[in-house]
Amino acid sequence: MLPRRVFSLSKACPLLARNLTSSTSGFQTTMEEGQLPIHVNNVRNKLREIVGASTNWRDHVQAMNERKALHTLLAKSQADLPPRKMSDSYIEVILPLGSQPEIREKYLNVHNTVRFGRILEDLDSLGVLICYTHTKHDAAQRSPLSIVTALVDKIGLWEQHIHPDRDIKFIGNVSWVGRTSMEVKMHMLQLNDGIYGPVLDATFVMVARDPENKRPAFVNPLILETPEEKKIFNEGELNKTRRVDSSKASLLKMAPTAEERNIVHNLFLNTLDTRTVSFRSRVLPSNSAWMQDTSLKSLEICHPEKRNIFNRIFGGFLMRKAYELGWACAYNFANSRPYVVAVDDIMFQKPVEVGSLLLLSSQVCYTENNYTQVRVHSEVYDPDSRVHHTTNVFHFTFMLEKEIPDIVPKTYGESMLYLDGKRHFESAMKENKA
Repeated sequence: MLPRRVFSLSKACPLLARNLTSSTSGFQTTMEEGQLPIHVNNVRNKLREIVGASTNWRDHVQAMNERKALHTLLAKSQADLPPRKMSDSYIEVILPLGSQPEIREKYLNVHNTVRFGRILEDLDSLGVLICYTHTKHDAAQRSPLSIVTALVDKIGLWEQHIHPDRDIKFIGNVSWVGRTSMEVKMHMLQLNDGIYGPVLDATFVMVARDPENKRPAFVNPLILETPEEKKIFNEGELNKTRRVDSSKASLLKMAPTAEERNIVHNLFLNTLDTRTVSFRSRVLPSNSAWMQDTSLKSLEICHPEKRNIFNRIFGGFLMRKAYELGWACAYNFANSRPYVVAVDDIMFQKPVEVGSLLLLSSQVCYTENNYTQVRVHSEVYDPDSRVHHTTNVFHFTFMLEKEIPDIVPKTYGESMLYLDGKRHFESAMKENKA
């Protein structure tokens, strides 16, 4: 089982505790204003209405050109925008797997549980809709903002199994606001014996851009009404500081710590062939595997079907494909079914254009007992120029049903992947125990 955490509904989502009354049917659940939850299938339709996106690929150029005129609606400064409360952006979305079995197959995997990759897609769409709700422009039918996912800060799981025949509810709201960015906290709950219980928590960071998605745009400031909301906002500030500190300490910028250097050197010493006096002669220890032998790769042709409302490839689709490859990589390595424990630090570095060749490379980079850390690197490839560009790096923590071999790096580059995986694993375990 996953590590258990003490769950307080009022602390995890005070707006849910204040506004929500649960019953045995997801559609009978009411919000503060008496509105019904949004059906999950309507989330992306609402996003298209908000930005005026075309539902037909052939019309997408015209639709994007029409958005250019919305530049005049952009605020010149954040002070020009009306402040909003956390409750203003609060949204509930229902995924009625129990009460509407006809939608169940899309979410079903071969193990008769819910496909986690589909959940990632729904979270991404919901996060964007929450931010558009926070920045709603009352004087315009269409929003002048282009709001996109910048970062998946963290996703933590409460439950090992997500049942495919019980209603699911997503709820969330804006929890922190900067000048041009917003943090969104979302929670997923599943109906069990008439009560919605926690399944996962997610924290996303979204950024606002101009109508052409070229330059940053200001977003509405946030009003904090209660001490609890102030605490949530301060946690957002701490999250921002943590991300900055983590970026500065990245192994792509800074040398490993003294402790980490000792770890790498000990790994090296443990693989030396004692029969020779050579730095090149390496022997794999028992119950171990070379990191280089754990990789899996895939290629996706990015068709228009997978585009978002701004006619780039949908970030949720990228997360789903990366997760599924990472899961397969862990399964192939461990010969045991993986269960996702955490997702963290997914940075959307570059948009993926429709028509791109998307290359995904997965690697088991760290193991401990029956846990494995998998890294998935995503890049687009232009066959004409033969140029590769990194778009995302994904980090997934999986738990296996049995203990697994230790991962051993051979090269310096692999050693850095090992240390980076160790950092992400320890961060995920710390969150799970919090």
